[in-house]
Amino acid sequence: MNRQIARAIATAIATGAVVASGPTLAAGFSLPEASTAGIGLTNALTANPDEIGAFAYNPAAMGLHDTSSVALGAIMIGPSFSVQTASGQHDSQGADWTVAPMIQAAVRVNEDWRIGFGVTAPFGLETRWQDGTFPALSGTVRVPVPPPLDPNVPRGQPTASKLEILDFSPTVAYRVNENLSLSGGLDIYWVKTAQLDSTAGRLSGDGTDLGFNLSALYRYEKWSFGAAFRSSATVGLEGDYRPLSRTLVAIGRIPPAQSAEVDIDLPWRLQVGARYAVTEDLAVELDWTRTGWSEFSQLEVKGKSTGQLIFTDTNDWNDSNAYRIGLTYQVRPSTELRFGYSYDETGQPDAHFSARVPDNDRHLFGIGVAQNIGEGLSLELGYMYVKANDRSVRSSTPYRGGDINGTDAIDGNYEMDAHLVGLEVVKVF
Repeated sequence: MNRQIARAIATAIATGAVVASGPTLAAGFSLPEASTAGIGLTNALTANPDEIGAFAYNPAAMGLHDTSSVALGAIMIGPSFSVQTASGQHDSQGADWTVAPMIQAAVRVNEDWRIGFGVTAPFGLETRWQDGTFPALSGTVRVPVPPPLDPNVPRGQPTASKLEILDFSPTVAYRVNENLSLSGGLDIYWVKTAQLDSTAGRLSGDGTDLGFNLSALYRYEKWSFGAAFRSSATVGLEGDYRPLSRTLVAIGRIPPAQSAEVDIDLPWRLQVGARYAVTEDLAVELDWTRTGWSEFSQLEVKGKSTGQLIFTDTNDWNDSNAYRIGLTYQVRPSTELRFGYSYDETGQPDAHFSARVPDNDRHLFGIGVAQNIGEGLSLELGYMYVKANDRSVRSSTPYRGGDINGTDAIDGNYEMDAHLVGLEVVKVF
């Protein structure tokens, strides 16, 4: 049995190294969907002592399971971003579909202790705006720009923005008694790809950093209560900056090509929930999530050797809430149905709205099924539809060059929706 689990964990590591998240689909650039059960229940799993898919949300749930298990799966994401500006209607040219891993292994060491290991993609971003989408920033489209621009500051329309982040999470759970479990672990963040391109230059890099997680799960008769906290982390990225105009470099308008570095602050997350078993077959859970987006304040890209400031991106986001409800129904002994709805608030204020992350409050609708096929194996399928509220951006801050966030250079009507499909194979030993 241990050799089977070891092979499954090795597969998880290999899989996590070659797939990662693409578009941003929850508030900000968060991608909280970490299991097929989570997709169907719209992430309302913090207080669930029954589902193996809950381990990725609340590792303390491992302590209330008497078996070892491995869940291997992937989430497929089909996003759609668009904006209407002064130059017309434009669609983001990112990938039609991207794939992210959902992998979780749990080993029962003895009656009291469990060891877990997961690979997920908790954050991701991809938007690609064609040159000319935002006329005041365009490098090729010539249109009148009402506010006078500072001739000493180069313009640069955001073109490609991409962030691929994997979380390798080893955890330990301790079963205090038959109804209470506690857990702690690490979050090893690997920024596989970080790309911030514009019509003025290209920037790419990667990096790693550590965070930690703590969780608890308690059940009492028909009730169960859970809480999970994941710390913030600051990932130091190192990469390369490449200007697109030799002329602007020669006259000192933009920095020359060089190695660069930047810190990306990932938010902390707190999720608490309560679950009630209405009958033996039907249960409902209510969750609340608080995300510490105030950590995501400013990006400053500097030359690695010179310390020269290359690029500044002010965000100044606010902490945000999400409200989730999930329902499970055991329609047959071998078949479970899942339904969910979430309302996910944005942390992005109008003052620093960014076309790289065109965010707004979102509605999440989920449905899923788990089918036990015998010998400890089950197949799980989940589908989620995400619809962001349309956002009309009309800034009173004129663009004068430099930082574009929150200025009238990116005024427009923004729309976003997405389809998510998750497939997972679960083996219980």
